[in-house]
Amino acid sequence: MNKLSIVVITKNEESFIADALKSASFANEVLVLDSGSIDNTCTISEELGAKVLHQDWLGYGMQKNKAVGLASNDWVFVLDADERITSKLQAEILTTLQNPLSDGYYVARLNKFFGKYIHHCGLYPDYSIRLFNRQKGKFSNDTVHESVNIKGTTEKLKNHMLHLAFDTVSEFTNKQRKYATLSRKNKNLIKAFISPIWTFINIYFFRLGFIEGWRGFIISKVYAKYTFWKYFK
Repeated sequence: MNKLSIVVITKNEESFIADALKSASFANEVLVLDSGSIDNTCTISEELGAKVLHQDWLGYGMQKNKAVGLASNDWVFVLDADERITSKLQAEILTTLQNPLSDGYYVARLNKFFGKYIHHCGLYPDYSIRLFNRQKGKFSNDTVHESVNIKGTTEKLKNHMLHLAFDTVSEFTNKQRKYATLSRKNKNLIKAFISPIWTFINIYFFRLGFIEGWRGFIISKVYAKYTFWKYFK
């Protein structure tokens, strides 16, 4: 079977990192690339058997490429500190690595917002490539919303991982404001006022956000604000 490295980039993740690493413990190597934590992230990671290395922040895409490049194995799974690999996904990963038929694999995320896992709002299955052969793929150099580009074949795994996205509305709002600043477009007043309306309608109605109750309303509203900030700031 092909050996697997699971890599995690961190900074001040002491509240999340332990459970993330425990869910990754089946891998041949777990590598944590830290960008200057001042809490117990690195200590916790080392105690749980992870290899901890340090790198000043390069931006999401480049930081993850750095972590992937430092891994000991070509097959890597990129995990965030607030994500968890389920037992079903673990079993599927191990089975896949016995005889990989593709160069990269999309994995779905089930996102938890304000204490509840969300199945609508366009937030599920939320696929992204997480398991791949680094000889055939790398992350884009985007500062935010990075993605893996594969020179080869891809397919989807059946099982999802868990993402502990946001506990509070203020946490969610502040994160989207930060993302809007990092990915802002040229100022466009027309798009700044029209795009948020469409974003809300799309998420709340067409993507069935209303089924999620007040959480669906808040999610739709904040993503609409994100669209406004992106074009207006």
